Amino acid sequence: MDEKILSLRMERQCLLRKADETEYIALYRDTQPGQNVYWHGFGEPPVLSFRASFDDMEFNRQRQLQRKLVKGRFAGGNLGWVMAEDMELFACLYHKPLTRPTPQQSEVLTLIENAGPFNIQQLKEETGLLVKQITPILHRLQEAFLLYEDQYDGEWDRGWYRFPEMFPEVDTGRYTRVAALKILLRRFAYRMVWFDAAMAKAFYRVPEKEIRRAVAELTAEGVLVPRESGCLLKDVAALLEDYVAKDFRCVYALHRNDFLFKVQEPMLKQMVKDLTEGLSYDCEPLQYLLIDGRFQGASVGHFRYGPYDLNDIVCKLPEAESRREEILAAVLAVNPGGEPRRFMGKEL
Repeated sequence: MDEKILSLRMERQCLLRKADETEYIALYRDTQPGQNVYWHGFGEPPVLSFRASFDDMEFNRQRQLQRKLVKGRFAGGNLGWVMAEDMELFACLYHKPLTRPTPQQSEVLTLIENAGPFNIQQLKEETGLLVKQITPILHRLQEAFLLYEDQYDGEWDRGWYRFPEMFPEVDTGRYTRVAALKILLRRFAYRMVWFDAAMAKAFYRVPEKEIRRAVAELTAEGVLVPRESGCLLKDVAALLEDYVAKDFRCVYALHRNDFLFKVQEPMLKQMVKDLTEGLSYDCEPLQYLLIDGRFQGASVGHFRYGPYDLNDIVCKLPEAESRREEILAAVLAVNPGGEPRRFMGKEL
């Protein structure tokens, strides 16, 4: 990748200089839906790891309490958090209409519409259904943007409301999917600097043909310009002409819900598969190593409550051994109490 593009991407991801609150809110907006730390973040607010000059978990906890960050099922039915003012945009993109509701779906929906909100335990008492039956019904109604799960804190006892009750101004038909994508792709392009259709598909989890159509329209409108197999914003292309790439050296161990990981997830999964092929111990990727702006390896092992099993740190960086201490420090920073057993297959 062009060094100028890489440098500007790291700047715009706030990985070279951490964001203040104003910059953070803008970054969060452009990288929505936000997610919490993979595996150990259940019930916690979303974070943008390593990007804030303050405690962004606590900052986003307050935004949840104030309902400035709201929950939904978005990319591929996954849970995520978006800014309240953008709920309509994401609802238009991810709205999955419920055209043929089952009797049980209709029962739950009618109950909440007439007498809600209810939590799951109350729904169980009212309907006689089991929790394992109720949960997928709620999730499907959530994907249809008929219900809203009001998770404004970390408690598990959450109320389910009629979606229009919580968001009376949201019109799920205001934008077509492509129109919504065009808005989001402008933000995506700003933060990624350069991207291709596969990267946008990996993050937004929408069909590639819709992404290509949105990109084609933005290109015809003069917003995007092609470069190699991808594209970038027209004003960024002009900016890069005189831009001087920053000289930086850094290692980040990013979790599997991080924005930069999700954008490149298929490629990164294959990278780790190649690096761990034939190894006899557990090699599930725990964190991915962003070294000098490029993904170059991962910590692998086994997820557990408490410290993970850090079985190895694998890397494709030619000079990995010379940077071993730096890489180990980055991995240990996100694995308190952990102890790597190997580095590049060699016992430590």
